[in-house]
Amino acid sequence: MTTPRQRYRRGRLAAAFGGLAAATLAVTLAVPAAAAGSTLQAAAAESGRYFGTAIAASRLNDGTYTTIANREFNMITAENEMKMDAMQPSRGQFNWSSGDRIVNWARQNGKQVRGHALAWHSQQPGWMQNMSGSQLRTAMLDHVTQVASYYRGKIYAWDVVNEAFADGSSGARRDSNLQRTGNDWIEAAFRAARAADPGAKLCYNDYNTDNWQHAKTQAVYNMVKDFKARGVPIDCVGFQAHFNSGNPVPSNYHTTLQNFADLGVDVQITELDIEGSGSSQAQQYQGVVQACLSVARCTGITVWGVRDTDSWRASGTPLLFDGSGNKKAAYTSVLNQLNQGGTPVPNPGNPTPTPTQPGTTPTPTPTQNPGTGGCTATYSEGQKWNDRFNGTVTIRANTAISGWSSTVTVRQPQRIIATWNGSPTWDSSGNVMTMRPSGSGALAAGQTVSFGFTVQHNGNWTWPTLTCSAS
Repeated sequence: MTTPRQRYRRGRLAAAFGGLAAATLAVTLAVPAAAAGSTLQAAAAESGRYFGTAIAASRLNDGTYTTIANREFNMITAENEMKMDAMQPSRGQFNWSSGDRIVNWARQNGKQVRGHALAWHSQQPGWMQNMSGSQLRTAMLDHVTQVASYYRGKIYAWDVVNEAFADGSSGARRDSNLQRTGNDWIEAAFRAARAADPGAKLCYNDYNTDNWQHAKTQAVYNMVKDFKARGVPIDCVGFQAHFNSGNPVPSNYHTTLQNFADLGVDVQITELDIEGSGSSQAQQYQGVVQACLSVARCTGITVWGVRDTDSWRASGTPLLFDGSGNKKAAYTSVLNQLNQGGTPVPNPGNPTPTPTQPGTTPTPTPTQNPGTGGCTATYSEGQKWNDRFNGTVTIRANTAISGWSSTVTVRQPQRIIATWNGSPTWDSSGNVMTMRPSGSGALAAGQTVSFGFTVQHNGNWTWPTLTCSAS
């Protein structure tokens, strides 16, 4: 994130590009009516995504602020406290206190953390600004290593490098002191971050990369494509998404997210705020959420602040809550859009899952149901996270069958929040899902087919029960 003056200049540069029509990207994931989330984090979890916010350590004593943050968001980014100047104000002397305060608050409240940012041309400490060449390269890599190592195991994803490309039509790298250490500096930073924390997702983060037609967007895309081809460890791309009337959400935003995702990386909306008010602002927010929900590898959205008055663009009232903490029209549009569901994230949540209470995960005995004799349904456990787990059901035809259906029953307060590889329906309670094949259900004797789902367990880790019926 940079200064308001810089951001408004970018807005004027992008003024020619139109807004995103909110109705153009609707993709719905069928979920039972009872699954509708009443908060942003709960609604986002329906499709396996997170919904986060940026937090300032200085506001953690504000009760209204922390109440909203705790209730609505499950991914936390430090607004400034983990940037280079805050982390290492003097060379070799690291100040962890403010960063720790945010990380500890997040983890104590059951939230994940995005680390922002390890290497950036801006907000460098004075001692680093005065360096150049190999000395600067060494200092940058040492900073990346020390900070990522210190927070190892506590960070979901790092913005390893921030804002390394220039604005305008050149598609060039930004002329910064880091760039002048050699064109491979970004790659070097990613490799150092991977060595320091192998479990964290590693992201490149930038602004004005929202429009697929922009030269800057294409330049970042080509870098990521090159990194993936050469095995440089990059897992995700962050889109800051600071919008205003001069720089609205582009009509091809979904295309941008999808094209990056097709490279084999996650895409994350990392610093979302949209200046404005009323229905216009609400529609813009809805369009952004809709675009993310339609891309399977768009794993989450972070808004840059809690209330309008907490924003670095406070005069533009760009957030989902007003200065008094009241929900705005934009909040309602986001919540409603999230509750419509979307393409489920293939592997949602933390890549290193930890049960909420270790040792409480049961070891259920029923893993198979013989069904009607024509087919057998077998359950296998998938990935587990603090708040949910994946399951797979394998249908095996005992004799040749022309079709099948399988029921999956979960126990209160569990609920199924995402499915794949089938066509689900639910009973009135929302506890019993009947899965049928999306196409032909014909199977030869001994042939198998599988479908999967995500269960939000709400403290109950019990496996679901199954039936299988053949026709």
